[in-house]
Amino acid sequence: MIKIGLTGGIGTGKTTIAKRFEKLGIPVYYADDKAKAIMQQNPKVRQQIIDLFGNKAYKDNRLNVSYIGGMVFDDPSLLKKLEAIVHPVVRQDFINWSKQQKAPYVMVENAILHKSGMDKLVDLVIVVTADLNKRLERLKKRDGKSKENLLKIIKNQDKESEMLKKSDFVIENNEIADDLDEKISKIDSKVKNMLKKG
Repeated sequence: MIKIGLTGGIGTGKTTIAKRFEKLGIPVYYADDKAKAIMQQNPKVRQQIIDLFGNKAYKDNRLNVSYIGGMVFDDPSLLKKLEAIVHPVVRQDFINWSKQQKAPYVMVENAILHKSGMDKLVDLVIVVTADLNKRLERLKKRDGKSKENLLKIIKNQDKESEMLKKSDFVIENNEIADDLDEKISKIDSKVKNMLKKG
């Protein structure tokens, strides 16, 4: 089974692309959602997060995302410590999940594929790109955050130039839906041909 990493900066439209691969019958592991679920449900991870951030890390028994987010954006060393807690557990979860899938190939959608070490678990990498203004426009609609905050988030993610160097496929996502379907279909065919060649 081939494992594909789907990555790209925030607002490039990775989830849109992932959903289209799902329509083709490809299972997708959403790393960010899984990380949040693990931080919420895994007792060992929860305790380590409380040890790192204090009791405010969970509010009403739920992960206090805004509190933790505020702390890590102002302190990169805290972010590194949080990642050291969460990333290994997410990587193992992805390995376990992959083993249960029956499709010809699977995909992990992850904005920080390389930073999280998940790039070591995949055979191919697809990078989704989009113009910065288009990304900011999408994010403002979706999250309602200020441009300054959004640029801060973008700065904390993997650099696009670095992602592109390590990519096998690039999908430019600046809106045209039919164009997107054609690009996805081409990648799907190429991967299935690789599988046939063994």
